[in-house]
Amino acid sequence: MNTSRFDAGRRSVAASTLIRMPATLGFLTIGLFLLLTMTKRVSVLVALVLLPVLAALVGGHAGDLGDMVLTGLTTVAPTGIMIAFAVLYFSLMVDAGLFDPLIRVLLKFARNDPARVAVATAVLTMCVALDGDGASTFLITVSALLPVYRRLRMSPLVLSGVVCLGAGVMNMVPWGGPTVRAMAALKLESSEVFTPVLPAMGVGILWVLLAAYWIGRRERRRLAGESGESESSEESKASAEPAGPQVAPLPGDGPGTPLLPAAETRPPAWLMVFNAALTVVLLVALVMEVMPLPVLFALAFAVALLVNHPTWEQQQALLEKHARSVVLVTTMIFAAGVFTGVLTETKMITEMAQALVDVVPDSFGGHLPPLVAIAGMPLSLAFTPDAFYFGVLPVLAETAAGFGTGQEEIARAAILGQMTTGFPLSPLTASTFILLGMSGVQLGEHQRFIFRWAFGTTLVMTAAALATGAISL
Repeated sequence: MNTSRFDAGRRSVAASTLIRMPATLGFLTIGLFLLLTMTKRVSVLVALVLLPVLAALVGGHAGDLGDMVLTGLTTVAPTGIMIAFAVLYFSLMVDAGLFDPLIRVLLKFARNDPARVAVATAVLTMCVALDGDGASTFLITVSALLPVYRRLRMSPLVLSGVVCLGAGVMNMVPWGGPTVRAMAALKLESSEVFTPVLPAMGVGILWVLLAAYWIGRRERRRLAGESGESESSEESKASAEPAGPQVAPLPGDGPGTPLLPAAETRPPAWLMVFNAALTVVLLVALVMEVMPLPVLFALAFAVALLVNHPTWEQQQALLEKHARSVVLVTTMIFAAGVFTGVLTETKMITEMAQALVDVVPDSFGGHLPPLVAIAGMPLSLAFTPDAFYFGVLPVLAETAAGFGTGQEEIARAAILGQMTTGFPLSPLTASTFILLGMSGVQLGEHQRFIFRWAFGTTLVMTAAALATGAISL
């Protein structure tokens, strides 16, 4: 027996095992992360911090652990700052009644016609969803419109479905959950992830308006059939009625209680104009990237706080009121920095990606962006946003890099569906149940009613992204 050849072979196997150890540790870490968070054994924050630390210790990186964690935290710091001030800014604007005039105008536009009501629902949802918070979007929109749906005998599934479509496409904003997670996980800027998909998002908004009209027309036909009238006579009857809803507020603080403040409690007109102008300027500056996003939100919030709440006591009260929301979201972002920092600095993600490159057929590797985009929306029903963006997306991005595709393309593809168009249907997000509970519909009914329309939004935006070069085929 050739002893030297045997020893060389053994050394080769040992070296191969050593090389694959980071990949094995990475897959185990992500697998445990998915298992623990999806079964709710531990909180996402605990899993994001402790699992990568344990993996680093097992991999022999104890001496470098502090620097790795600090690198990750430093990387996501701008994102954490941006999301904190964004939440505070839009929460202040909601409290100040910025969207109340829009609600009144849209209800007048609806003219009791189900098709118009559905379109107004989509417009209101997309405007309110600018705050990037699904829960507040559902609370405001459903509370304002549910009395109208009840009086017109429209199905609550239309309400929950159209709100789902509007909130889904708007969840792509750079301070919304999925895009923030994508930027944090891959250490990218908004200009690399969100700005290139703006045209696709615009197409998605148009699609949502068209879908809302089609859904509303179908509901108009259903109501006309129940009453024995033709669709045209139903529309004529609706347009002949007085503009605006004649709805008595329902008792209690639950669904159906309009959120429009009484005249004596409304802010002065000049303040409403100021808030609207400031918000428009902020949105334009964000899109044009006049300054870094964290700086824009910090400045806008400081100005809005000073004007809307000029006294120290009022300012402290507002900060205390929304402190919980800020703490919840920012701690998650910094915990994600620990997770991605450790997995990146230990080369686990690089090795995992190489392992996937070795098994993915070359014919598939070059088409990862559209595949990720199309699969993202259905995967929202199986993966939490944290599990996908912090656990799966980095591996997909590194795998795509092995085939010459930039990780920013994978991030853009992911936000076209994963927990954007898919989040208001997912049982894994608490805000979904706020929408369902307020609308009074069941999850299964809601999913069956609106899934194909929501998936259609992703398909339309994916096609637009391919056409505009945001992602490549």
